[in-house]
Amino acid sequence: MTVLLSERSFVLPPELNASAPPEARGLARDEVRLLVAGDRLTHAVFRELPGQLRPGDLVVVNNSATLPAAVDASVDGVAAALHFSTWLEDGRWVVEVRAPERTPFAAGKLHGGTVIRLPGGASATLREPWLPGAKRLWIADIDTDPRALMAAYGRPVTYSYVPQQWSVDYYHTVFGRIPGSAEMPSAARPFTQRLVLDLITSGVAVAPVTLHTGVSSPEAGEPPSPERFAVPAATARLVNDTRAAGGRVIAVGTTVTRALESAADPAGYVETSSGWTDLVLGEHRPARVVDGLITGWHAPGASHLDLLVAVAGTATVGAAYAAALETGYLWHEFGDSALLFRA
Repeated sequence: MTVLLSERSFVLPPELNASAPPEARGLARDEVRLLVAGDRLTHAVFRELPGQLRPGDLVVVNNSATLPAAVDASVDGVAAALHFSTWLEDGRWVVEVRAPERTPFAAGKLHGGTVIRLPGGASATLREPWLPGAKRLWIADIDTDPRALMAAYGRPVTYSYVPQQWSVDYYHTVFGRIPGSAEMPSAARPFTQRLVLDLITSGVAVAPVTLHTGVSSPEAGEPPSPERFAVPAATARLVNDTRAAGGRVIAVGTTVTRALESAADPAGYVETSSGWTDLVLGEHRPARVVDGLITGWHAPGASHLDLLVAVAGTATVGAAYAAALETGYLWHEFGDSALLFRA
């Protein structure tokens, strides 16, 4: 199976799209498959994760919780969906408007002043693109409390490979405590309370950061959008102590990797930090802090593939993806997992 990571290119067979949660396939969350890639490739089950780590390692998790960020909408009488991506300091929100088939509206149909009709008589008015040249994400004024609107009418943001609507409970992780993510920080979905206890009792520490994800559907060639993050003092201290003692820092997801690397100086020393990050990781900016990454499987063309390379290197990531394709691993937020170690 050919995987051209330099071009983020490979063919994903449709049958490898996980179209429903593993619970619908008769599996517990921690019974999804886990491919471990480092010096060699190993196939395991996710609940066997403690055996793949060492006492003294540190697992860093994202405590952001998923919002029901999609609501029904209409634009000039055309049915659509509005995705709430993130909030701004002035009270406005960054939003994405999508047609029912979940493809972006044609650029010519959206402009400053466009009014989006929302449930309960509410509306959103588009003001300006969030980023220069952006086609999807707009800054909008909302004439009601967006979080109350989401609580009353919202549902999880989904894509066409998941045809059935699942409740927001399926999009929560065991670590989610602070609501704010437009989409689930899905690398942590296979964790269970028992697995966390198994990690701790095996000598592996666990520490949180916060990164609120935006919508993850950029146009081809668009970099990841800026996201809110926070690395607390206790976690920064644990990361630095772990590295000083020879332990490994294992990030659960691209979100955690982005947060930690945004808080690191050129020598890899992590400091307490919070705010917005627009850091883009890749071969040009390799990871300085993260030694291993727990992740789901990303679609062809996804910018997340560059981040995986920033941690584990092109050879390791390419070998892992080739093996996953050849052995039938499942993709996306309800699919299987990988543990990628720095080369």
